[in-house]
Amino acid sequence: MEKVKGRVRRFGDNIDTDTITPGSLLHLSLEELKVHAFEPISPGFAGTVREGDIIVGGNNFGCGSSREQATSVLKDLGIRYIACESMARIYFRNCIALGVYPIIAKGVAALFEEGNGIEIDPDAGRITNVDTGKNISFDPLSGTPREILDGGGILPVLKRITEGGS
Repeated sequence: MEKVKGRVRRFGDNIDTDTITPGSLLHLSLEELKVHAFEPISPGFAGTVREGDIIVGGNNFGCGSSREQATSVLKDLGIRYIACESMARIYFRNCIALGVYPIIAKGVAALFEEGNGIEIDPDAGRITNVDTGKNISFDPLSGTPREILDGGGILPVLKRITEGGS
């Protein structure tokens, strides 16, 4: 994968799936639901997010329910990478399945402020704050999780397999 540059959207610890996609709104379509992303803590977030923005979070990102909408909404808003101190296991799996690269990197939250420039090298396992030059390492994904991400998510991969591709 090539290096990726973007703008940091910074969140703290214990960001649960109800904060990302409020449960009371799950009856809405994805198009309608994404307008409410992070609404409990960042009203208007959806109106300010840009394609290629990268979420940097603290500990326990994505905790709570296993709702896929909490990942789908972010991907639909243009988020392709989430770097955090730690991530709930099911949220991590949902990210891979839906084609959002989850990065676990101790110390990443302290490295960035909202709006900083960020560069991620998924092959080398390095995240750099473009504004300060400081960087941090992480363990890049490999094996099946990486193959699923490289394939665009689990559904595109399964579709290729069932249609006789590899």
